[in-house]
Amino acid sequence: MFNAPVKLALLGLLFLLCANAKGESADLQKESPVVAAPRESVQQAPVTPQVEALKESVLTLNRDLLILEEELLYPPSNQVAVYLSMDLGQFFNLDAVKVEIDSKLVASELYTDKQINALFRGGVQRLFVGNLKAGEHEVSAFFTGRGPQQDYKRGAKLVVSKTQSPLVLELKIVDSSVQLQPTFDIKEWKAE
Repeated sequence: MFNAPVKLALLGLLFLLCANAKGESADLQKESPVVAAPRESVQQAPVTPQVEALKESVLTLNRDLLILEEELLYPPSNQVAVYLSMDLGQFFNLDAVKVEIDSKLVASELYTDKQINALFRGGVQRLFVGNLKAGEHEVSAFFTGRGPQQDYKRGAKLVVSKTQSPLVLELKIVDSSVQLQPTFDIKEWKAE
């Protein structure tokens, strides 16, 4: 996730913060002695507000670093994101999805029952986030699954024109009650 110099810097920062917190807690113990609890009773000392504040700042720092890492790895001018969603699911039970961009496999996913149930309940899965140069690109998605009377192996294609704004694509699996079978589509969302 991080390269070696960033990992070392983060570990050093966490070490310093922990050492500082231990030093402050030792100073607090010297100032206000705590009555020792009997060894039979397992009681924890209350967490000091300074340790809580330190923990909160480490969590905030971690969140900011993750956001910065994503911005550095996937700048908006090159970013492409592919998501998967399902509607209903009476005519199709998803087993696997493969996504190709310009005939290059970029994502492949096998699904468990829990994942499928989450998608049926309205969940959306991020399949791929990556970089893509500006210009024309062909996006292909291949769906494998089971229907009530037959197995399905279908595909959908879309030619997109990547500009300097982020490209967001949604792979949609929707039941067609007219045709009594699933339909597979790739939808391009316009960036605001």
